[in-house]
Amino acid sequence: MNNIRKQSGFTLIELMIVIAILAILMAIAIPAYQDYTIRSQVSEGMNLAGGVRTAVAEYWTDRGTFPADNTEAGVAAAASIVGSYVTGTEVVDGVITVTFGGDANTAIAGDTLVLDPSGTGTADGSVQWDCDGGTVIPKYLPARCRP
Repeated sequence: MNNIRKQSGFTLIELMIVIAILAILMAIAIPAYQDYTIRSQVSEGMNLAGGVRTAVAEYWTDRGTFPADNTEAGVAAAASIVGSYVTGTEVVDGVITVTFGGDANTAIAGDTLVLDPSGTGTADGSVQWDCDGGTVIPKYLPARCRP
């Protein structure tokens, strides 16, 4: 009998092809994942601004004007409304400005997200918010804020 064993496994060229395919997939996935990560950091700013938006809207409902600053709106000082990616949330004449910093991605560090209440609100007494201002690149903004 012939005891010749047939070898099995991958050749070097097959392994190189697999590595090349993985490299191409990673080259596509990493930028998409970074965009997703930055958008989630901007979402933290929107969440922190949520309570401030409520306070500004209540102030407008009670008084018919927008508050001049955080104190008048009845919220904490700008430097106290912070998170991992947000270094401050400030109210100036009803306009809320969220500043990114801290552990934020360098693509948004130092940028701002501006939430602007529309004039007098709506007929039912609610305040409409525009969030297309600020210096955050539009592709990182939440969907409702993109132009």
